[in-house]
Amino acid sequence: MLDIYAGSNALKTIQEQGFKQELFTNFLGASGGPKWFTLFGLDKYLFGDFFNERTTELNVIGSSAGAFRAACFAQNDPVAAITRLADKYARTQYGEKPSAADISQSAIDMLAHLFDSNGIDEIINNPTIKAHFIVAKNKGLTGYENKLIQGAGLLGSILLNKIDRRLLTWQYERYIYRPSSSDMKINDPYGFTSHYVDFTQDNIGSALLASGSIPLVMSGIKDIHGSPKGMYRDGGIIDYHFDFSLSHENQAEGLTLYPHFSPVPKAGWFDKNSSRQVLSKNYQNTVLLVPSAKFIESLPYQKIPDRNDFKNLEANTRIKYWLTVLSETDRLADNLNEFIIKQDIGSIKTFTL
Repeated sequence: MLDIYAGSNALKTIQEQGFKQELFTNFLGASGGPKWFTLFGLDKYLFGDFFNERTTELNVIGSSAGAFRAACFAQNDPVAAITRLADKYARTQYGEKPSAADISQSAIDMLAHLFDSNGIDEIINNPTIKAHFIVAKNKGLTGYENKLIQGAGLLGSILLNKIDRRLLTWQYERYIYRPSSSDMKINDPYGFTSHYVDFTQDNIGSALLASGSIPLVMSGIKDIHGSPKGMYRDGGIIDYHFDFSLSHENQAEGLTLYPHFSPVPKAGWFDKNSSRQVLSKNYQNTVLLVPSAKFIESLPYQKIPDRNDFKNLEANTRIKYWLTVLSETDRLADNLNEFIIKQDIGSIKTFTL
């Protein structure tokens, strides 16, 4: 039910030392909206069991839905938090033709549900699980709320990305919101400027909301507290599935654990339908946990959830389907637990492009 892939360095390390939580210093959470529901069982197992006794720092880096998950993992009870998020998101309903403001308000309500009463303080002050939210600062036409102007800017992004991903640096900058104690750095081969902003009570909610604010679908977030003035949107614009490496100033670099709904990561939002591959050098230290084709075929409609379900399925049908998927993902957790107990290292597949 679960496929495990490892980059060359990661596989060598695991073969030598076994598969254990101490090997990992980083954890990635991709964009993709409700696609992450297929990872729900893994999320509960990893942060309720695998990393439960963690004493050294684990940097959790997420964009969009991955940032929302990161905000759950850094709370004192990560299983309760991720369960709140999954249940709230699965039961989300909109009117017949929701506006960008309607969808954004739903996300604001989801944020309050996710944070609960003490979540913000817990995330900011967690000494071990350090959440990082990736946000894209939009420049030029993409920074406007008017859909025609914004759309023209996004069309330009598509064309620039088709020529060379590096050209998107004209339109976007990466902002990483994080705890003040974090020393994690993103090493980007494409030249996106990365700015690091410390969490505060005044910016953490806006940063998380911005990380999930999908262009054209939701309202952007203007002038996040403690950040340069401007328009901030979905971190997946730049970092949809990630194509960078990570390093730390004050600790040895370990492996990166990456539960992902696809064995074929795509760098940015504009690469979703592109044949461009991520750089293998950026995945040498990464372990991907991916629901198998067999597992996906066992789900209702033989597919993983996605945002199109909002328009293609009647609300009650969609909610039932999504809740079923959430329940079924416990099987992935059981598979991973069995793999770890048996240390079935030989079943790990080499991540190749």
